[in-house]
Amino acid sequence: MTRPTPDTPIVTRWDGKFITVRQQGTWEYVSRSRGIHAAVILAIDDAADGRHVILVEQYRVPLKVNCLELPAGLVGDDRAGEAAEVAAARELEEETGYRAAHWRTVGEFYSSPGMVSESFTLLVATGLDKVGAGGGVAGEDIVVHRVPLDGIEQFIAAKRAEGCGIDVRVAMLLAGGLLANI
Repeated sequence: MTRPTPDTPIVTRWDGKFITVRQQGTWEYVSRSRGIHAAVILAIDDAADGRHVILVEQYRVPLKVNCLELPAGLVGDDRAGEAAEVAAARELEEETGYRAAHWRTVGEFYSSPGMVSESFTLLVATGLDKVGAGGGVAGEDIVVHRVPLDGIEQFIAAKRAEGCGIDVRVAMLLAGGLLANI
């Protein structure tokens, strides 16, 4: 595909509540509607029994399978002007039942920049306290996994063998670079 020029018009092909399909020249892509983006949480539980990461598993319609993911949620969905940190705290407790005493914003990242303009803010949550069951809101049916970091490769391999989809953001747990700085 050729790179569109700045004056190449952007045509909206379809506009829904959460996504918009656009075309600029021959390039087709998807955007989040209404300027919303996501907050993704790398939740690390340092406890007497070792260092663990909190992961979630839930059914994803586009994949038609359960998917192993970092906890995450939309920022600004029905909450105009919401900060990523506020959304992250809400989503961590809602999805996993944990609250974090300490938060660090790592930065903004793009999910699949050749096809989707969506960005997410990655936040590291530490000083975790289990305050509820988690599982998400009605209909989400989220399964919470507290996984030892020294066994993360085996856990991911086992979930993949079960037929579980693996979100690309989980791959950073296999690289170790980010975890070394927590």
